[in-house]
Amino acid sequence: MDAIDRALLTRLQQDATESYAALGAAVGLSAGAAHERVRKLRERGVIRRTTVDVDPAAVGGGVLAYVMVESTSWMGESADLFAALPEIQEAHVIAGQASVLVKVRTATTEQLQDVLRRLYAIGGVSGTRATVVLETFFERPVPVRGE
Repeated sequence: MDAIDRALLTRLQQDATESYAALGAAVGLSAGAAHERVRKLRERGVIRRTTVDVDPAAVGGGVLAYVMVESTSWMGESADLFAALPEIQEAHVIAGQASVLVKVRTATTEQLQDVLRRLYAIGGVSGTRATVVLETFFERPVPVRGE
């Protein structure tokens, strides 16, 4: 991946709907050359998907919490069980006192409490520690660094 690829990725993270003509002009390529570069980035798996950044509060996800899930056994094969809870946006196997870290979005704290109850139904889960976010200062896209 060269500097042009990194510049394309940075611009696409800011606005994935930008035309290939505008992308190309910004990085010194024709629209066709920019399109081909983006196609190759998709083929190589660098660009995993194109999505829309939705305001969570506008669609009923105003309560954000990070939950440390403690367990009595290895949770590495439990991804499907966590994914079955639609309120969980992310789940990560981690090192430390907890086994899994999940990012949860709900409309209310009562719904968050329900998610915590359902987490306990997953085999091996022995405890949870939730941290509710009061305000998000910022969220950054994945940095596109040089090699």
